[in-house]
Amino acid sequence: MVIERLPKPLRQQQLLKIIEENPFVTDQELTRQLKVSIQTIRLDRMELGIPELRERMKQMAERSLDQVRSLPLDEVIGEVIDLQLDKSGISIFEIREEHVFSRTGIARGHHIFAQANSLAVAVINNEIALTASADIRFVRSVQLGEKCIAKAYVRSMSGKKGKAKVEVFTYVGEEMVFQGNFLIYRSTGEEYSEGVSQHENRD
Repeated sequence: MVIERLPKPLRQQQLLKIIEENPFVTDQELTRQLKVSIQTIRLDRMELGIPELRERMKQMAERSLDQVRSLPLDEVIGEVIDLQLDKSGISIFEIREEHVFSRTGIARGHHIFAQANSLAVAVINNEIALTASADIRFVRSVQLGEKCIAKAYVRSMSGKKGKAKVEVFTYVGEEMVFQGNFLIYRSTGEEYSEGVSQHENRD
């Protein structure tokens, strides 16, 4: 059976759409979805001015202007590439030798949890934010070499010195591997003003 290839303009349009929907898609995944060689994907990207995955991640990190307030950035497990305080955040964590069981090559669960938990805390716009409770679910095991993409969403906030509910989903590729619902205690000093946006605070 011969697979019909899309004409080049349509293929490039499709490639743009896939990358817009998922900036973390790899060239290998693009070859699978568009049924062309990796060389064709690279040429298409060059023609369209789309950088490779590593460069796209770097650009996203540079655009995430909000700074983590609740803990030092180096205490966030994984690389934070997008952060909108009190709204959402994204981090990427590559599973290396030190994160897995040596016999099976499967990631130890506490590393997957730590990525999600630290992102849930980092996304809170307060100088003090602590995990009060967590309801977590490991959907499947994660292997050595896989990249975990954690996405955190602040679902609700309560009061000036209250709690925030943060939901975190962790993916490998397009497959969800972990889900967590975190209740975060938050408390801060005088400069926090409820309802004032980040842009208003920056003046």
